[in-house]
Amino acid sequence: MYQDPTDSPVHSISPTHSTTTVERGSFCLARCGCGWSGPARRSRDRARTDAEEHRSDHASGSPHPSHPSSSSPLP
Repeated sequence: MYQDPTDSPVHSISPTHSTTTVERGSFCLARCGCGWSGPARRSRDRARTDAEEHRSDHASGSPHPSHPSSSSPLP
């Protein structure tokens, strides 16, 4: 697993919701300090958008469909 060094964590109000992107082979995915992980994407930009959507969903208080409580963790 490779974390893109040019993709610094996106800071938020809550320290448990700090997002970043991680590469796995030819795929990139967003991860959050709360344990959430987005879907694997071929586009780094789309993975970053997933991270922003997660942060904005959390800030607005709406549940996120890919939160660890509703999906299985990655191996």
